[in-house]
Amino acid sequence: MTREFTGWHMLALMVGGFGIILAVNLTLAFNAIATFPGVETRNSYVVSQQFEADRAAQNALRWDVSATITGGVLRVTIQDAAGTPVEAEVTRAVLGRATNTGEDSTPAFTWDGRALTAPVTAQDGYWNLRLELIAPDGTKFRRRFPITAQ
Repeated sequence: MTREFTGWHMLALMVGGFGIILAVNLTLAFNAIATFPGVETRNSYVVSQQFEADRAAQNALRWDVSATITGGVLRVTIQDAAGTPVEAEVTRAVLGRATNTGEDSTPAFTWDGRALTAPVTAQDGYWNLRLELIAPDGTKFRRRFPITAQ
């Protein structure tokens, strides 16, 4: 015996289908917000007023900076325009994923005579190093380096 398909059946199907869609969207939105790293600065207008001056000072250093992760060691090499290694003071360093702060760490750098090195626990994949340094002449240097760990 077959039952008649009524308007109530159609209503139940529509409410159930859209309910599933709504539940999935809310779940994804909640997870996106919960894993977002957050605000970089409280007032972007104030920061923008100094941006050009800060960038010009950093570019005037003419540093060639690179960062790599190999065998569990984070290596940051800094060279001046003549190719001489530069030992800069690290004021802030954060190694983490681009979209999630759950694996962020603060590397403890040491100078090995040629580069800044730090032991890190970084699985294969894409990482960001947010680095703030002070040059020997007192100039502040800030950059974000994308790194692929191997």
